[in-house]
Amino acid sequence: MTAPRAVVFDLDGTLVDSRHDLAEAVNRTRGELGLAPLALAEVVGMVGQGARELVRKALGGAPPVELVERALTIFLARYEPICTERTRPYPGVSALLEEESRRRPLAVLTNKPERPTRRILERFGWTPRFRHVIGGDTLAARKPQPDGLLEIARRLGLEPAEVAMVGDSAIDLATAAAAGSPFVLVEWGFLGAAEGAGLGDVARAGDVEALRRWLAG
Repeated sequence: MTAPRAVVFDLDGTLVDSRHDLAEAVNRTRGELGLAPLALAEVVGMVGQGARELVRKALGGAPPVELVERALTIFLARYEPICTERTRPYPGVSALLEEESRRRPLAVLTNKPERPTRRILERFGWTPRFRHVIGGDTLAARKPQPDGLLEIARRLGLEPAEVAMVGDSAIDLATAAAAGSPFVLVEWGFLGAAEGAGLGDVARAGDVEALRRWLAG
């Protein structure tokens, strides 16, 4: 593969380990609704498709729309103030972003709402590293729909095939495939070993150094 002209990163499970803050906000939400807390691993398995879907799964069963909307309002109010309390960058990620931002444009494409996304980027001094940030509520569609990735390519004046997607999930892989962009799976994120193996023949990076080599082409 030739080196990409721009790189788009997922956030949760790719750049940052946000499991504890997400689980805390989910369990505060459940507590306010009279529900027992969930284990950390349970919550992690629900992450990836945006806040509304996370809340729906966390309620269990087939909750009515009204309850999902109420829970979503509670979750967003509880999550944003704590979204940087225990969230941390994965080892080596900050240095990689500093290096890569000097080589080519970088962007973030996540299903997390845009406001807490930007708070996290600001917390770690990453805001200047990224030309564009698209959250799960920025556009009408979110991953695995390719709209966000295509919009970033459009803003950068590049073809989708020139823009690489870096992520830790099947959703990120499907997004890149739908856009026609190259993809690399980081193996330090939220994806379980069995689920990761099920993705088949896909480019993989087991650590940041491997990702650095992949990005270099």
